[in-house]
Amino acid sequence: MITSDRMAAVDANAAALGVPRKQLMESSGNAVAREVRALADPGASVELLCGRGNNGGDAFVAARFLSAYDVAVRLLGRPESIRTEIARENWEALESAEIPTEAVTDAADLALDDPDVIVDAMLGTGVAGALREPERTAARLVNGSDAAVVAVDVPSGIDADTGEPTGSGAGSGGPAESEAGEPVRVDADRVVTFHDEKPGLAALDADVTVADIGIPAAAERFAGPGDLLGLARDPNSHKGENGEVLVIGGGPYTGAPSLSARSALRTGADLVRVACPETVARTVQGYSADLIVRGLPGDRIGPAHVDRALELAAGNDVVVIGPGLGDGASEFVRRFLSRYDGRAVVDADALRVVPETDTDAELVCTPHQGELVGMGGETADDPDERAALVRSFADEIGHTLLVKGAYDVVTDGDAVRLNRTGNPGMTVGGTGDVLAGAVGALAAVTDPFRAAAVGAYVNGLAGDAAADEMGYGLVATDLPDRLPEAMRDE
Repeated sequence: MITSDRMAAVDANAAALGVPRKQLMESSGNAVAREVRALADPGASVELLCGRGNNGGDAFVAARFLSAYDVAVRLLGRPESIRTEIARENWEALESAEIPTEAVTDAADLALDDPDVIVDAMLGTGVAGALREPERTAARLVNGSDAAVVAVDVPSGIDADTGEPTGSGAGSGGPAESEAGEPVRVDADRVVTFHDEKPGLAALDADVTVADIGIPAAAERFAGPGDLLGLARDPNSHKGENGEVLVIGGGPYTGAPSLSARSALRTGADLVRVACPETVARTVQGYSADLIVRGLPGDRIGPAHVDRALELAAGNDVVVIGPGLGDGASEFVRRFLSRYDGRAVVDADALRVVPETDTDAELVCTPHQGELVGMGGETADDPDERAALVRSFADEIGHTLLVKGAYDVVTDGDAVRLNRTGNPGMTVGGTGDVLAGAVGALAAVTDPFRAAAVGAYVNGLAGDAAADEMGYGLVATDLPDRLPEAMRDE
């Protein structure tokens, strides 16, 4: 099964792979037409009630495949308000082909002509809120008809992920309700959904057909631009609402924690703090005026700093722990994680203690393949075999893994996603620190698995942009400033 949000991401990923959305719409419309033909013989009357989005566009296409039927296409709204170019093109194709069409802008003008089949293409997946006019009147007319009803992707007024009516709940007296007090939605006899079944459809009293519309498996398998959908910040948000990140690291090294911190800022975090030994605090601060640096006593981070680190962590959404810590910090990491119950990205020298540490924290671990083996995991040259091994190990330790390589493997022990952005120039030191910071910023605003997948994807894009300009002479400091462009979902 696939949720509506994930389906939108897969659609966008398919387009990025070179499968145009218009081509997918053609396949979807053909699938709807096949379902109508299975229900009614040629010559039967078919009325298609269409919204102004791509759901309606699917029905515009279906009408062209029903030339043997008495077809009428009703657009709920003005043609100029059709929301996507591909849907508009298919509407115009109907008019050019002289297939009967009608634009309905007033619910009072809406009527059905006692059809044999009704196609409900008013609203698709991802739509929230109660049905408004004229869709609300249309749904009531559909439900009062004796026609067989075919819904496109999901019946209008039904949440594709839950199977529950959209909008206000029953009994609230809101506009989503009928006179009987029940939310208005289309009662479909059949549903034609695309690519994979949506979770809410199983709850409906309807026959469900899942149509293969030609989305390649790679659109789900690999991270892509679709995975960025929904990550844009709220225009009304305030400082701190887009993520506060604490980087714990440094001591023998100063560049690593600063790279992670700068990366977190460039990936969208509002505030990034660095907890590092006081002996290197000024050096770390010198890398960027945008960082908030907190010095810890001494020249190395150790067990004596656990209480202070936990106190600092409590004021942040995510902790990135490990960059630049050095070999001697294992006991600090073990004690910190055993008492920490938030979300953390674990990298570099902090990784080795994770499998043996009992923690309530949600962890995203970002090892390269050598570090994975050091943690007790296994690897392989074949990407599919490696993905299976990493998935098994993630399930065993109970944390999300992002294993870096030519193909990054991301898994929470259940779902698996691969990433193939990036290039051999990124074997230079420090790019992993940039990745850890990017994942940290994303983990502040989305779930760990998605944060890891998107982090791998945009870090690789930033590296590819750097390689385009610098060749294989790129260095890690070339990446952070390229992350904002990589984060665009276009």
